[in-house]
Amino acid sequence: MKNRVTELLGCEHPVIQGGMAWVAEHRLAAAVSNAGGLGIIGAASAPPEVVRKEIHRCRELTARPFGVNVMLLNPNADEVAEIIVEEGVRVVTTGAGNPAKYIDMWKQAGVAVIPVVASTAMAVMMERAGADAVVAEGMESGGHIGVTTSFALIPQVCDAVDIPVIAAGGIADGRGMAAAFMLGAEGIQMGTRFVAAKEAVVHPAYKEKIIKARDIDSTVTGTSTGHPVRCLKNKMTREYQKLEESGADFMELEKLTLGSLKRAVVDGDVVDGTLMAGQIAGLIKSEESCSEIVRGIVRDAERLMKI
Repeated sequence: MKNRVTELLGCEHPVIQGGMAWVAEHRLAAAVSNAGGLGIIGAASAPPEVVRKEIHRCRELTARPFGVNVMLLNPNADEVAEIIVEEGVRVVTTGAGNPAKYIDMWKQAGVAVIPVVASTAMAVMMERAGADAVVAEGMESGGHIGVTTSFALIPQVCDAVDIPVIAAGGIADGRGMAAAFMLGAEGIQMGTRFVAAKEAVVHPAYKEKIIKARDIDSTVTGTSTGHPVRCLKNKMTREYQKLEESGADFMELEKLTLGSLKRAVVDGDVVDGTLMAGQIAGLIKSEESCSEIVRGIVRDAERLMKI
C-alpha cells in the first residue's frame, strides 16, 4: 500500500491518527507511528511550551515521523506554528480555520502541510495555497463537523484537486479503508478508533462508552450556533439541546460545555462531560493496541481490494 501519501509522510501505511484535543498526546502519537502509521500530537489550545515538550517526549518514544495538529482558532497558533519549524516536525495538519499565512514558512522548512477540509471549495483553496494534501472529513466524524457525508464529500474532493486526498469520518476498519480508496482517497484518518486504543491516555469510563455504543448513540450539538459537534448522547447533550430549542444564546451554551471535554477524557465524567465520538463508534467492540488497529485495518483493506 505504498502511494503518494506514504511517500509524503514517510510512513509504512497511509493511516493517520486524528489530532484530538486532550487525547492526541505524545504516547498515542508515538504508538501510532511505531505501528507504521502517522501519529499526531493535538496542539489544541495548549500553551506553546507544552506543545514543544510533547514533541520532545514523542521523540523519546519513536524514531519514526509524526505530526502536530494546529487548531487555527487557538490564540497561540502563531507561536505553535513557529515551534513546528524550530523542532523540525515532519508533518502538520490544521483545523478550525485557514492556514494560508503559515504555509510558506512551513514549506520552506520542509514540513508537509495537510489541512482538514469539509468542502470542495476549501480543498481547492488549500491546494492553491500550497498544501501537500488534504484530509476530507465527512460529518460522520466525532468532534467539530461539516455538513456533507464522507460518501458524498470524498469523491468530489478527489475530483476537485490533484494533490492526495486522505479520507476521514466513518472509518474504523478495513472495509472503511477499502471504500475510501475506491472513492479516490489515498489514505485514511481515524479519531474515534484511536480513542479506544490501549495506548490512549483516556479515562476507562470514556473508552467503555465508545466500546458499548450503538449506531444510534451519537448526536450533534451546536447546530444553532453554527459550530456543530458530534458526541455520544448523555445528560449534558440532552440539556444542551433543550437550551438550543429554547433559543439560548451562545454564551449560555458555552457555559454548559466549558471544560467538559477535559472532564470526559481526564476525569471520566460520562454524565456531564463531552464524549466526542463519531458514528462509527458502534463498530468498535474492544480496546486494542495501536499496532493491532493499524495492521489489522491495512491487512483487511488489502484483502478486500484484491477481490
